[in-house]
Amino acid sequence: MNRILLLLFALVSLSVSAQDTTAVVQLPVLKFGYLSYDSAIHAVPGYALVQQSMNDLRAQYEAEQKRAEQDFNLKYEEFLEGQRDFPETILRKRQTELKELLERNVAFKAESRRELQKAEAEAMAPLKARLAEVLAAIGHQYGYAFILNTDVNAVPFIHSEMGEDVSGRVVELLENKE
Repeated sequence: MNRILLLLFALVSLSVSAQDTTAVVQLPVLKFGYLSYDSAIHAVPGYALVQQSMNDLRAQYEAEQKRAEQDFNLKYEEFLEGQRDFPETILRKRQTELKELLERNVAFKAESRRELQKAEAEAMAPLKARLAEVLAAIGHQYGYAFILNTDVNAVPFIHSEMGEDVSGRVVELLENKE
């Protein structure tokens, strides 16, 4: 993004420095498109299925984490009830078991997060590729130098005579390509 803005500033400064009083160099006007990538990805066919699949997978991991927490809590309660009566070696053994169980649960939670991120990236890859194809087709068809993503206020101002909102075209092409 910063490179694009730097390129635009360089072109503007070149046009200013290239002008002299005897000859005016006319640079071509760059035409560009813009859209909310997040809204566009929601319009890709299959997005709802990917989200449902991810929600199902997330629910499975959450259920397993809850089961593991309940198992730990049960063992911890048993430990607390019997700790006064345990000989020292059994007490240390049970403490070690609880510590290992807790560490495994924490490791499972971290691994679950990684696996969910990986699964989401893999599931979204074809949708993102499809959207990239549509954006490239629109860019070529309408002669855009580039298409900007307006999400997270990355582009706070767009001159309406130079840039065009391509959201409608994206949705239309996505629907027609089905």
